[in-house]
Amino acid sequence: MSMIRDLRAAVRPSRPSLRKGGLRMDTGAYDTTRDPSTPSAVVDCAVYRDGARVESAKPLTPHEAMRLVRRDGGFVWIGLHEPTESEFSGIAGEFGLHPLAVEDAVQAHQRPKLERYDDSLFTVFKTIHYVEHDQLTANSEVVETGEVMCFTGRDFFITVRHGGQGSLRALRHRLQDDPELLAKGPSAVLHAIADHVVDGYIAVADAVQDDIDEVETEVFSPGRKGGVSRGVDSARIYQLKREVLEFKRAVSPLLRPMQLLSERPMRLIDPEIQKYFRDVADHVARVHEQVFGFDELLNSILQANLAQASVAQNEDMRKITAWAAIIAVPTMVCGVYGMNFKHMPELHWKFGYPVIMGITVALCLAIHRTLKRNGWL
Repeated sequence: MSMIRDLRAAVRPSRPSLRKGGLRMDTGAYDTTRDPSTPSAVVDCAVYRDGARVESAKPLTPHEAMRLVRRDGGFVWIGLHEPTESEFSGIAGEFGLHPLAVEDAVQAHQRPKLERYDDSLFTVFKTIHYVEHDQLTANSEVVETGEVMCFTGRDFFITVRHGGQGSLRALRHRLQDDPELLAKGPSAVLHAIADHVVDGYIAVADAVQDDIDEVETEVFSPGRKGGVSRGVDSARIYQLKREVLEFKRAVSPLLRPMQLLSERPMRLIDPEIQKYFRDVADHVARVHEQVFGFDELLNSILQANLAQASVAQNEDMRKITAWAAIIAVPTMVCGVYGMNFKHMPELHWKFGYPVIMGITVALCLAIHRTLKRNGWL
C-alpha cells in the first residue's frame, strides 16, 4: 500500500497546451530545443530503468528511447497531445501498435474501454474537469471532458491526450519520486493514471452535488405567501441534467474495464499492481452509483418544479376568477341601469342611486369575504 499512498491526492490540472511557431508545447513539460525530427505532438519522452528516469543530454526521440530500452532494458514512456495521423504513424510503426487502436487514438471521441491486442493493451479514459461558476444559469457549463488513451506494452507506455484538461505532467513527476512503484513497469503507470482519473471523478461528483443541492433548495423554498413556490427556471435544471449525462457517459463504461483489470490475470499487468486496481474499480462503482443518483434526483426536481409552476399558475387563475366574480356584480347592476328604459324601479327616486351603490358594495364585500375564507384570495 505504501507504493501508491501518495498517488491518492488529486493533482491540479495544468493550463491548456499552446502552439508557438508551429510547435506544440505543454509549458514546462518538454524542452523546445528537442530534435526537430521528434513529432511536434510529443509532450515528453523518457526511458525509465530500475524505477528511475534515465537522464540524457538532449530530449530523446521515440526511436532513440526505444533503442535504449532494447539495448539496456527498462521501459519508455511517451506522452502525446492531440497528435495527427502523420505524427502518430511513425510511433505506431515503431512500437507495433494495432491499426484499429491507432485510429481510435487519433480520432478521439471514444467511449472508455479496454481492448487487448497481441502485445499491448489499449485503454481509454474520459477525464472530467469541473468548471467553476458563480451562479448556475441555463447556459452554465458544469463539466468539461477530455480523453486519455493508453497503450501498455511489455517495455513501453504511450499516452495520447485530447482536450485542454487532464495534463499528466504532475502525475509523471510524482511517479518519478516513487522509484519503487516505477520499477514495476508500465502497468504501474497505467494504474497511476486510472487512479488519477477516477480521483478526478470523485472531486467533480462532490462539486456537482453542491450544484444539485443549490437547485433543490431553490425549488422547495417557499417563494410567496402561503407556501407556494414560484419555482426556478426549468432550463437551469435541464442544463444541469445534461451535464450530469455527460458525466455518466464518462463513468459508466469504465466500470467493466476496471473490473477486468482487477479480476482477470493479464500478462502485461504485474500481479502486485493488479491488486490495486480493485481499489480503483471500487471507486468507479461508487461514483457510478452517485452519478445515477444525480440523474434520478434531477428528474424528481424537474418534475417537482414543473408541478409547482403549475400550482402557481392555478393559484393565479383562482385569484383572477375570484376578482372577476366580484367585478361581475357592479358590472351587472351598471348594465341594467344603463339601459334606456323610461319606466325603471327607483329611477326617479331621490335615494335610488346611493341605495343601489350600497347594495352593490355590500354584495361585493360579501363575495370577497366568502372567497377569501375558501382560500381563493
